[in-house]
Amino acid sequence: MTAQRNLRSLAAFLTLCRGQPSTPNHIWQLALRQLYSIRLNHHAQTLRSETSQPATEQQALSAKDFRFAIVASGWHDSIVSRLIAGARDALEELLAAETAVEIFRVPGSFEIPLCALKAAESGKFDAVICLGVIIRGETPHFDYIAAETARGIGEASLKTGVPLLFGVITADNIDQAIDRAGEKLNNKGFEAARAAVELVNLYREVFTK
Repeated sequence: MTAQRNLRSLAAFLTLCRGQPSTPNHIWQLALRQLYSIRLNHHAQTLRSETSQPATEQQALSAKDFRFAIVASGWHDSIVSRLIAGARDALEELLAAETAVEIFRVPGSFEIPLCALKAAESGKFDAVICLGVIIRGETPHFDYIAAETARGIGEASLKTGVPLLFGVITADNIDQAIDRAGEKLNNKGFEAARAAVELVNLYREVFTK
């Protein structure tokens, strides 16, 4: 029901903006991406239902025998380091071997997509977890970096067929960013890592012959 409400709200927003030349292009892009994300999540839930996966699937998640890359930006290192720690905690809880996780650091969030693409293309990893922090400033720089980072990660995932998880915090200020780098489910890195494990299990069970 929540997904349907979000879908209706975004559809209404896009209808309202249609024909309005003053609507910034990046707003259109972000709204369309969100719409696609909601629809993709809805299709994934339908797929799980149709394949009769048990309701206790979350309890059965395991990262054992999978390999993960973490690509993280260097900007706002004190926060990004907490995201990395959160991701590692999630993978450890789900039984990933210490040697099955490799970390790559890049200068900023804009550089994440290319490094993530190379990691995915290497064939060494079952999923790539992308972590970073982008904080709004007084110029449009934030909008360009956030949009291009999201676009690049999405395109790299589609190109390689390897799940690339978006664990990049986009915040209006430093306090918002810190709040999203807390403990467990309040940590964007932890959340992205759990999603990575869920996806690799799903793809192996449903699509591997």
